[in-house]
Amino acid sequence: MAGIESDFIWFDGKIVPFADAKIHVMSHALHYGIGAFEGIRSYTQPDGKSGIWRLDTHMRRLGDTVRMMRLTCPFDQAALQKACFEVLDANHWTEAYIRPIVFTGAGELGLGARSNPVHTVVGAFKWGLYMGEEGMKRGIRLKTSTFVRHHPNAALQRMKISGNYVNNVLARYEAIDDGFDEAVMLDHHGFVAEGTGENLFYARDGVVYTPSAMNILPGVTRTTVLDILRHEGIEVREQTFARDALYTADEVWLCGTAAEVTPVREIDRRELPPSPGPITSRVIETYAAGVRGNVSWLRDGVIRA
Repeated sequence: MAGIESDFIWFDGKIVPFADAKIHVMSHALHYGIGAFEGIRSYTQPDGKSGIWRLDTHMRRLGDTVRMMRLTCPFDQAALQKACFEVLDANHWTEAYIRPIVFTGAGELGLGARSNPVHTVVGAFKWGLYMGEEGMKRGIRLKTSTFVRHHPNAALQRMKISGNYVNNVLARYEAIDDGFDEAVMLDHHGFVAEGTGENLFYARDGVVYTPSAMNILPGVTRTTVLDILRHEGIEVREQTFARDALYTADEVWLCGTAAEVTPVREIDRRELPPSPGPITSRVIETYAAGVRGNVSWLRDGVIRA
């Protein structure tokens, strides 16, 4: 797992040293999870400079989450996009994982507190392969979690809200403690939803399937994978399916900003065909080249300073 240290962080409009980016232990978000965040990656482009993958899409979703949480962020999307590049420049990085977060600070501490200050932070750090080199080469092992994804009326599921991820953390802990790499979470009807921080796809007989965007986070990387598959002429069906569909799949993979495109070799101790399969490999290669500005039809997704 990656360390999160850097030299500088953008904190409430200013670049500050990493050690000076502090909040009070009585901050409201620490106690109740009231925060909106994004996970974004920058990649070195052919000219050696940084490009941030679909930064505008990520920032729009951050704004949507802030609005749904009824927070008021003092910075607009243009300022936050600029902040991402300022953090990269301050740390002299072209490739990094970028974490913007908007959260409630110290003040009142009740569940109905509304007057607390809202802080905005953009951090960045080096984060390589989320599931490690071995996972990318051979595929990872998944376990169906006993923790069910929240009912859509229990929480706002389509946005990245800090408190929502407790469920995902528990599912990931359980999977790792049981000897697996990651968890598959089912929805409240018992259908496959997603991983703890990734969307899920599987292929059978040349057709690709992925859960419909009903009770999942419709990820930015998910959208890119859908674009790649359709550009390659591969049929994709967004629909509900049970976990046994994964047991008989030809290929399974996860995707997300942190995980990028990660192949799967085993689910609930049922081995899949050798991984990564041909479709997974094409997606991995195209995605890795596209985010680095080497695929012409994907270049619009790279945002430059």
